[in-house]
Amino acid sequence: MKTDMNKNISSPFDFDAESVVLGSAILEKKAMPEVAQHLRADMFYYDNHRIIFAALMRMYNGRRDIDLITVADELRRNNELEKVEGPYYITKLCSQVVSTVHLKEHCLIVKELYLRREIIKGLTQLLGSAQDMSMDIADVVCEMQELATRVEKDAVKADNLRNMETLMNDTLTQAKGRIENSANGVTGTDTGLTDLNKITGGWQRGDLVVIAARPATGKTMFSLFLARIAAKTGINAVFFSIEMQGERLGDRLILMESDVSPYRWRTGMTDDKEWNEAFSTAESLAELPIIVDDSPSMSMDYIRAQSRMLKSRGKCDIIFIDYLQLSDMKGSVKENRNREQEVATAARKAKLLAKEMDCPVILLSQLNREAENRYGGKPQLSDLRESGAIEQDADIVVMLYRPALYNIPTDKDSGYPTEGLGVLNIAKHRNGETGNVYFSHNKSMTKIGDYTPPMEWLMKQAK
Repeated sequence: MKTDMNKNISSPFDFDAESVVLGSAILEKKAMPEVAQHLRADMFYYDNHRIIFAALMRMYNGRRDIDLITVADELRRNNELEKVEGPYYITKLCSQVVSTVHLKEHCLIVKELYLRREIIKGLTQLLGSAQDMSMDIADVVCEMQELATRVEKDAVKADNLRNMETLMNDTLTQAKGRIENSANGVTGTDTGLTDLNKITGGWQRGDLVVIAARPATGKTMFSLFLARIAAKTGINAVFFSIEMQGERLGDRLILMESDVSPYRWRTGMTDDKEWNEAFSTAESLAELPIIVDDSPSMSMDYIRAQSRMLKSRGKCDIIFIDYLQLSDMKGSVKENRNREQEVATAARKAKLLAKEMDCPVILLSQLNREAENRYGGKPQLSDLRESGAIEQDADIVVMLYRPALYNIPTDKDSGYPTEGLGVLNIAKHRNGETGNVYFSHNKSMTKIGDYTPPMEWLMKQAK
């Protein structure tokens, strides 16, 4: 390994490793698939090596034969042969090859040195940004997270290629785990609602669950209900609140858990009895494994970084994000993306977060106004605001709907009276059935539970 001492900070590279990799790819037919799996042209340090590898990739992707003569011809036709010092240099590369037995190891050497150069380059730029007092510190942190994400993406060594024997063994192991952990059919995180558990089996690891509704329908209250239920079963919940201050979430949690009047609590008119109950409730809630992050500006990269840190400490089993359209999408602006593409990118990152953290991600989302133009305001998948990619990336899409808000006395699908009735329309379920789940709630949505029709309605139906 050598270093470039002409720069302020040395950049590691290995001429011999790069030469052997390129020479092997030219001489050995079976070498190119291995090399293409690990390397890109920009991973080579020398310009002429980048040019030669780019030519090899063009030929490989075009299914053309690769040897000394055809590579030289490809470079000549692209006016690049002289840039790499002519046919002599290609022959020189091939003369470096003694054996291709250790080709994979040579590829990994080239890749590792590329990653080290990228880290050195990125940290040098970050140092300059950190010293530039005109730069917003949040932008510096974002730049740091982007560097880590970019380098990590190339550094991952996990092998996702599995033969059928391995895949079947892994599948049976996972199925056995579901059987052992099943509690009345719930194999994931308890949702707190019997019918929702029946359809989903609980929130499953690696799933992106989108809960969508119009503003003021109760998305935040419902997600807090889910977080509280999860925490009560010992699940570590992380709640990223982009919309509300943490204290407002604390208010709602206290009201959920106690009998304090929401109006008197909000207006500061609680009496001593209610205050004592609220204090006792707060002490009880303090024991729950819930972490709240109410940073005013959060990107999906920030959420990922925080989640990874908490996961490493064993404090991240389920993630809630409130809500998608408010997430910071500055990174996309640099790439001149429109709003729909920004939201699509954020939704995709949320799905990747669920897979990487191996936990459920509950992502709240706004619906557009089309639902309000429809009789009864009942939402549909097409109402997902600003991007159809949300539907595409989600494993489950739940439409939260409260028909009483639209002055509808009776729910059309169930025939239930709408007072205190909430509807969860499971509009998409990648691994199971869809349908409606009904839940009960009070006017402030601080009390949520399984729905039982009123006695008057039941008696009327019996007649």
